[in-house]
Amino acid sequence: MRIGKQDQPFSAICTSDADSITVRGKDLCSDIIGRLDFSSYFWFLVTGEEPNEDQSFFLNAVLCALAEHGLVPSVVAARMTLAAAPEAVQGAVAAGLLGCGSVVLGSAEVAGRFYARCVEDQRQSGDDLNTVAVRQITELRQTTKAVPGFGHPQHSEGDPRANLLLKLADERGVSGEHVAMMRALQAALPETIGRELPVNVNGPIPAIMLDLGWPVAALKGIGLLCRTASLIGHLTEEAQRPIGFVMSGAAAKAIEYDGE
Repeated sequence: MRIGKQDQPFSAICTSDADSITVRGKDLCSDIIGRLDFSSYFWFLVTGEEPNEDQSFFLNAVLCALAEHGLVPSVVAARMTLAAAPEAVQGAVAAGLLGCGSVVLGSAEVAGRFYARCVEDQRQSGDDLNTVAVRQITELRQTTKAVPGFGHPQHSEGDPRANLLLKLADERGVSGEHVAMMRALQAALPETIGRELPVNVNGPIPAIMLDLGWPVAALKGIGLLCRTASLIGHLTEEAQRPIGFVMSGAAAKAIEYDGE
């Protein structure tokens, strides 16, 4: 039984023979190793094109911005997994990444898809930014409460990472229609949800990256890549200064049983 379409058995990513390895049309040894830094190679692997100066600059900036934020759920899951299975670093990294979803770490993808939909609405309708923003938020609120990219439980006065990324985007002249739409959505929040909210880091990351030509389908990959680096750092520390069982014990003490 055939499941799904399988009538195009091709890949344009990589091939190899006895003498060479070819990645996206370039020879790995003569064209890439020692010439491209890893983030540029990441862009090249995803898009098939080497990044320009702005694309490289902001890919590095957003990877740094999103990689680390303390003992967040992905880190806790990874460190507790390593505590229980110290031989399985790969399993601990996987445990940390499996929770990359619409609430934590994967929310940049959710925001980016929403912004892209809003931009497409404006292109087709020709309406002004505010009209599109109000319409899209109103439609979104019929199925969900949160408008992606806004609000933060800790940075209530504004996410410093988001503010810096937007400042850099403006200074380097790369803020385009997705950044403009994100700002229009923020401005429309009092009218649509009844209160103002600051932009969090998952607002400018997809907005800036989409304006720079990053594919919507690869937005979650940014969070997965940079958080993997963070998890390896945490797991190295966990192996040397373990706190996995400390966190497990704290969780047991913090939660009260209320069953029969």
